[in-house]
Amino acid sequence: MTDTPTQDDPHLRWIGRNAPRVEDDVLLRGGATFLDDIAMPGALEATFVRSPVAHGRIRGMSLEAARALSGVHAVLTFADLRPTLTCDRIPLALPAGGLRFDVDPPCLAIGEVCYVGEPVVLILATSRRIAEDAAALVELDIETLIPVVDPVAGLELGSPKARLDTPDNLVARTKVDYGDIDGAFAGAAHVHHETFHLNKGGGHPMEPRGVLARYDDLEDRLTVWDSTQMPHRAKAMLVASLGLTEHQVRVVTPEVGGGFGTKAVFHPEELAIPAASLLLKRPIKWVEDRFESFTASIGERDQVWSVEAAFEADGRLRGIRGLLRYDHGAATPYGIALPFNAATNLIGPYVLPAYRMDIDLCLTNKTPAAPTRGAGRPQGTFVMERLLDRAAAALGIGRDEIRRRNMIAPAQMPYTIPVKQRDGSMMVYDSGDYPQCQSKALEVAGWLDFPARQAQARAEGRFIGLGLANYVEATGRGPFESVGISIGPSGKVVVTSGATAQGQGVKTMLAQVVADVLGLDPTAIHVVVGDTAATASGLGAYASRQAVTAGNAAFAAATLLVDKARKAAAELLEASEADVEIHNGMLQVKGVPGHGRSLTQIARALAGTPGFALPGNLPPGLSAASDFMTSGLSYTNGCHLAEVEVDPETGGVKLNRYVVVHDCGRMINPMMVEGQILGGVVHGIGMTLFEWMRYDAEGQPLTVTFADYLLPTSDVVPRIEIHHLESPTPLNPLGIKGAAESGTIGAPSAIVSGIEDALRHLDIRIDTLPLTPPQLRRHVRASSHDGARA
Repeated sequence: MTDTPTQDDPHLRWIGRNAPRVEDDVLLRGGATFLDDIAMPGALEATFVRSPVAHGRIRGMSLEAARALSGVHAVLTFADLRPTLTCDRIPLALPAGGLRFDVDPPCLAIGEVCYVGEPVVLILATSRRIAEDAAALVELDIETLIPVVDPVAGLELGSPKARLDTPDNLVARTKVDYGDIDGAFAGAAHVHHETFHLNKGGGHPMEPRGVLARYDDLEDRLTVWDSTQMPHRAKAMLVASLGLTEHQVRVVTPEVGGGFGTKAVFHPEELAIPAASLLLKRPIKWVEDRFESFTASIGERDQVWSVEAAFEADGRLRGIRGLLRYDHGAATPYGIALPFNAATNLIGPYVLPAYRMDIDLCLTNKTPAAPTRGAGRPQGTFVMERLLDRAAAALGIGRDEIRRRNMIAPAQMPYTIPVKQRDGSMMVYDSGDYPQCQSKALEVAGWLDFPARQAQARAEGRFIGLGLANYVEATGRGPFESVGISIGPSGKVVVTSGATAQGQGVKTMLAQVVADVLGLDPTAIHVVVGDTAATASGLGAYASRQAVTAGNAAFAAATLLVDKARKAAAELLEASEADVEIHNGMLQVKGVPGHGRSLTQIARALAGTPGFALPGNLPPGLSAASDFMTSGLSYTNGCHLAEVEVDPETGGVKLNRYVVVHDCGRMINPMMVEGQILGGVVHGIGMTLFEWMRYDAEGQPLTVTFADYLLPTSDVVPRIEIHHLESPTPLNPLGIKGAAESGTIGAPSAIVSGIEDALRHLDIRIDTLPLTPPQLRRHVRASSHDGARA
């Protein structure tokens, strides 16, 4: 069941409506062009020879047999590509005060390999099949070194180094610290100590990564088609690494079959393929296979939390302190945002008077780590929600009540937390009613009636539980996004933006906003995103940001365009500008229906006629642009309840029901918001019960197919009920917040809370993710033995 949002502003015609997605017709009819669909005449196919070991020194390579294979055009090492490059390593470093040193990766390994799957040799042939045959003929002589696979052991004194060119494995150290933490614990009535070991895997989009590069001698331009979330950043990396100027590089993002953070990071292959195209003056295509997506694409890794929480006798929080040790993989492709997100998101919708979390980032010999959907926030939320459940049990307080006692009240909004974020601003919750959100979720899920149902199920030999979790999500990260709108003499409305589509409905969102202002149907709006030639500046898709940034930029640009059209119409109609209104794409005099000019007519007038003045001496063209600059993060919030059924004998967990109450401010398209929430919940189910990127003691990945790395399937996903609250943010004109990741954030906490509730008689404490059936059975056996001893 979905609540229908109210629409308070009578001037908004499309914002807030469940408009059909403008992308779907071409997608559903198979007419969309994804990267691998692009057929480029004369293109060579690429494959990479990758490191078979987690850590080693390259002593030599045997390439002659591969080069001799018919159909092979080149077998390239880093030394071969170096003449096209300005530097040895890709300049990926992001500003971060806690970094002790940057570990930027090379496009191909230089003397050392640091994870299984690291690209070492690039092979170019007339077909992928021939390239892979040639790859099998390459022999690598690698001296195996001791790998670092445990982020806790890797930080110990005397641990082997994950990289030979770094002083040690502590790549970064930072903290979140405010309030009198020592005083909070000194005066506490209750203190709880916990350790959590939380694993999160990859984004695993349906379409893996891919790159197609072509250098045009005539235009002196390198065009790169890249399945990326951030084409403008990819362009910046290519300009910097290849020594080209901005006008010589164009990055185009075709249709993208999902990203989920995996495609936000610029990977080594995204430089190696364009560099080879420049070197050979040939188009080159590479499409990642699924094995490569497990071993070469970024993902999240282990987080180990050692924490303690101080409470008053009535369950109110006094303070939390601890240490977070984070597996950062073999490089720093995306700064240190992920563990910092985890630490700050722990605070959640609660009043936490004092907090200190030390954060150590350890280099390991695994694929470099970077954010996937949720970006550390599910883990931080999990820690807080487990601590609250522990305290509730110890103090004899209801799980709902201990949360209510600690919640930030609506009257406290905007609520400032003394934490400085990475952009230098303070952490400020802008709007929301957290108690109402939880109250509504409890009501919908039947919280008060559940104990009776639970008792009845127990009498029948079934173990059901109801889990609860609250969360917040910082959305709309800046600093800006760009949108341009133009209407030419043809009358076609064209919207261009630095935003990037990856399946989430960006084109629909922009079309709805623009259509709302212009009084047109969204289907009349043509949207171009993900092309650096169409929009000079942009940041792209990450951090649940594009509806906030690009949506408000579109609103501002459309408003500017209408203002110009109104001035031109007033001149053409010989009317006062104040008397001209826009209605259904027509600029007309108020109270005189039919007396006006269409946007097409105005666009033609402003296109100019040789020898004649433009209407009102306005600048030529009917167009406008806006760069929306964010003034702060907008915080989405929600409450999840999961009803689960547990089989203690098998360790099986079944999700019977799932309820979400969600508040992302004003919604542009509620249907698409629900799609994002639903998909996020499914991601969270996977993180909780199925997805586990495992490595052995030698750093060899053990889960490199979907037979071993499990994803949630339709038979395990319950009906997900989504309900909405709308607390518009004051930080942008549309009052909107992001929603793409929030479903992921609450799911692990709610599901595990439900499992513990189902097995409450065993007093099981779950402190690891994912929770697999064998692990749950071990918990049950250990608890049963403890009970027998007691």
